[in-house]
Amino acid sequence: MRVACARRVGYHAAARMLPDVLHIGPIPIHLFGIFLALAFLAAGWVSAREFARRGYDPSLASNAVVWAAVGGIIGARLWLVIDAWPEFVRAPASFLLTGGGFVFYGGLLGGAVAVTVYYRRVGIPWWNGADAAAPAIALAQAIGRLGCQVAGDGDWGKETTLPWGMAYPYAVVGWDKPPGVRVHPTPLYEAAAYLTIFWVLSRLSREATPEGTVVAWYLILASAARFLVEFVRVNPQVAFGLTEAQLTSLVLIGCGASVLVAKGAWRTAAA
Repeated sequence: MRVACARRVGYHAAARMLPDVLHIGPIPIHLFGIFLALAFLAAGWVSAREFARRGYDPSLASNAVVWAAVGGIIGARLWLVIDAWPEFVRAPASFLLTGGGFVFYGGLLGGAVAVTVYYRRVGIPWWNGADAAAPAIALAQAIGRLGCQVAGDGDWGKETTLPWGMAYPYAVVGWDKPPGVRVHPTPLYEAAAYLTIFWVLSRLSREATPEGTVVAWYLILASAARFLVEFVRVNPQVAFGLTEAQLTSLVLIGCGASVLVAKGAWRTAAA
């Protein structure tokens, strides 16, 4: 579940290498950082539209994104520390200061806590605010995964002979595959899934549904997508033949389904 960005990555389909670092004078600009910034900007734009449609000041969305970004980065880093505690204990300073290493579910939790605090400060009902943010989160995830792909993310999938398989021979996390071996480009799979989820949630948010419905479906759909993609990723199994991400996904799917039942949205959808 750890994300580490590479300096460059090989694209079999494009038959070329793309650097992930640009320079403006002495200042290095990492491609992953650019996509991360684009993800937050897109999230702010979508959230502003949702806030306005729900009768809130659109400028509140920008502040919410800032709170989510700070909380998300802290949460993603803390989850990584817990997930890789032995490495952290050996070299805590370098572990925390290195550019790579984030865990999405930690970021989701940290961002949710931060936004909850912000919503309380400005008087936005939590479920309504969460529904407004859900499509934006899905779009941000899609853009973030595209950033992982072009930057050279270490979370590629298992070996494959499918025609869209890719090789990452220059990944900074290491590439021990022999020439000709290709793997599943799992960041692209997730990007496609999250873009689809963004479209579904955007349509759902325009319908008259009980509050909490949109964010509940986000939890179900996004977690289901991650659960399925994990089958072709290389993360270790931790229990019941499932990876840590899959177990977390099942918990979140259950949370989303519980919200639908509690809010009566399941009956609304069935009708």
